[in-house]
Amino acid sequence: MKPNILLITLDQFRGGCLSSAGHPVVRTPNLDELARSGVRLANHYSQAAPCSPGRASLYTGMYQMNHRVCTNGTPLDDRFDNVARLALRAGYKPTIFGYTDQGVDPRVTKDRNDLRLSTYQEVLPGFDRVLNLSEPYPPWLAHLKENGFDQKDDYNNALRTEPERHEDLSISTFLTDEFFKWLETRKQGEPWFTHLSYLRPHPPYAAAGKWTREYPPEVVDLPIEPGDDRHPLHEAALHITDSAAPKSETGLREMRAQYYGMIGEVDFHMGRIWAKLRERDEWNNTVIIITADHGDQLGDHGLKEKLGFFEGSYHIIGIIRDPKHPQTHGAVVDEFTENVDVMPTIAEAIDEPVPLQCDGLPLADFLRGKKPARWRTGASYEYDWRHIYINDDPAGAALNWPRDGRLERQHLAVRRTRDAAYVQFGNGSWLAFDLAADPTWRTTFTDPQRVLPLAQEMLLWRSHHTERTLTGMLLQDGGVGRWPHGVEWRDKR
Repeated sequence: MKPNILLITLDQFRGGCLSSAGHPVVRTPNLDELARSGVRLANHYSQAAPCSPGRASLYTGMYQMNHRVCTNGTPLDDRFDNVARLALRAGYKPTIFGYTDQGVDPRVTKDRNDLRLSTYQEVLPGFDRVLNLSEPYPPWLAHLKENGFDQKDDYNNALRTEPERHEDLSISTFLTDEFFKWLETRKQGEPWFTHLSYLRPHPPYAAAGKWTREYPPEVVDLPIEPGDDRHPLHEAALHITDSAAPKSETGLREMRAQYYGMIGEVDFHMGRIWAKLRERDEWNNTVIIITADHGDQLGDHGLKEKLGFFEGSYHIIGIIRDPKHPQTHGAVVDEFTENVDVMPTIAEAIDEPVPLQCDGLPLADFLRGKKPARWRTGASYEYDWRHIYINDDPAGAALNWPRDGRLERQHLAVRRTRDAAYVQFGNGSWLAFDLAADPTWRTTFTDPQRVLPLAQEMLLWRSHHTERTLTGMLLQDGGVGRWPHGVEWRDKR
């Protein structure tokens, strides 16, 4: 019998914010329990920020340089495979509670007035969306209204005022309760594939109900202060309201206290889910994967939200529980793992071939207690800000393709190894950080003998992950080599 698959994303969850990871303040007993009964990925990274690019890598197993979802609003190419389509091929009926932030490919519609061309708040192709919690969260707002809190369709205000209502009315409680209602309709023993996409601990930094008071500001830790020698991108971000962290210590402490409170609440709901699976006797037939789309600067380097090259925006939570491999339960994987590894790992768990488009690698060897013979020596991620220049002005030089290539210069790529990080910008500039001497990302170096190997590593990373769907086969003797998925007549020759 195929296992149940439960893919959980906790939006914007920083990798170190677990008590099992040694965080000095945060308490996460239920996520820690999952780590004890599964495998914790200590150096797990998202491949892009913000939401749409990061989720595109998670759902397709591809780096941003291949899937090309560059920002919130970039369409996802419909020809790409994804975890939901993978599940359909395996005989599941994949469902989602929440959102995927993936925009429609404009080539699949002939209608210029199609509302999907005005939002990236669409569901990933292949999923049956049981609960729609894309903005503006209509079911949750209706739920609040039924309970005496009419938000007048102002979903931002609904989130900002979560501290003023009981936590039983939070958006996280609502998602969990709706999942339980659906789960009760399932026949025992009928495998399911479900994605729970939680908004929290995503901002606004406002925890629900009692969780807003869980961490007094005076006890929280303070962030990494910005260094004096700053790249122009970093300097610019410090002066933008949406990315600049509070300037006062009081403001920083309050922001971090609310973020930790949101983590406390989603951790509480994870415990509810573990209990429900045990109650239904499905705990030992459910593969659970917990990750995030990206992290949060949380005041580090003077920034909040997710952007740029610092790893606070990309080092994320990663926990996997496969009940078939109890021998590794409680293990911690220190190798670099990435969100592009999730789709290949799910493929092997449900006995499906890993799609050729995938840039990631299955984590199955780690789950069995073995180190793979070939594994990466660093983590890679990307950030793109071309959306600043995209507009519909016919005279705008930004869209004057092909003579104006400025859109193609608004990006960066990072190669993060054990001891250093190399940042390559699309305009030709670069940075190299000495993480062995200073793990806070405030000490750079320019020694060519140290920089060149890092730059070469990034070149190799790019060359090793160019598109491969058809490159592993040859048109000879009726076709030999690695055939792409979807050739229906191949086995009928």
